[in-house]
Amino acid sequence: MIALSGVWLTLGERPVLNDISFDVQAGQTKVILGASGSGKTTILRVILGLYRPDRGSIRVDGQEITELDERNLTLVRQDMAMVFQGAALFDSLTVRENVWYRLWEHSRLSDETIEQTVQESLQFVGLADTVDKMPAELSGGMRKRVGIARALASGAKVLLYDEPTGGLDPINACMISRLITKLSTKGITQVVVTHDLDAAYRVADRIVMIQRGRVIFDGTPDGLQQSDDPAIRGFIDPGSLTNGWETFANPPNPVD
Repeated sequence: MIALSGVWLTLGERPVLNDISFDVQAGQTKVILGASGSGKTTILRVILGLYRPDRGSIRVDGQEITELDERNLTLVRQDMAMVFQGAALFDSLTVRENVWYRLWEHSRLSDETIEQTVQESLQFVGLADTVDKMPAELSGGMRKRVGIARALASGAKVLLYDEPTGGLDPINACMISRLITKLSTKGITQVVVTHDLDAAYRVADRIVMIQRGRVIFDGTPDGLQQSDDPAIRGFIDPGSLTNGWETFANPPNPVD
């Protein structure tokens, strides 16, 4: 579904992605794990075509996107939806209007069909009773769930998440993780960027770990936990290997 091969990216004079290669199978939930500044969010941006790599290949649903013009990139993006770290809701619109905005803007569906889709999406995330509320009336966790409902309502085949549990208390973080797991049963391909180990273990079919813009692990959650790589051990158990943690805690590329 998504395949990156030998992707390099420099922003200004700063190397950000260094020979990144991995794939995401259709219907799979792939977590991109790493410390702040490791390049995780930049990977989402190259998948969306917001950054063009210096070299390498990016294929989405079999189509090479690195040379596409903006018009054709827009067509590719119609099959993808982003769930932003801060939910990115329009403060002046109700929950209903936030969820149906993309449908209204890009589809030719009837108002009745759009309303039904909105209701079903909000029901899926457990927020059917918030349809007429404003974002300011919602908690942080609820806003994240509205963001997921909006992505789901779009009908996208691929959902991309940027730190979906960031800033949430453990109960709300667990709820978001359960929704991501629930969406995987619908056959949706998902890429989740996070530094939250608990969330990664809950939702991932496979995990890619990034350090300083490089892939240092690509495998199952169990494989990550069993790794004896010092940098990986330092990330998942900071108290065990100080040097491994310092490698993650002080990345040279403050771009994420």
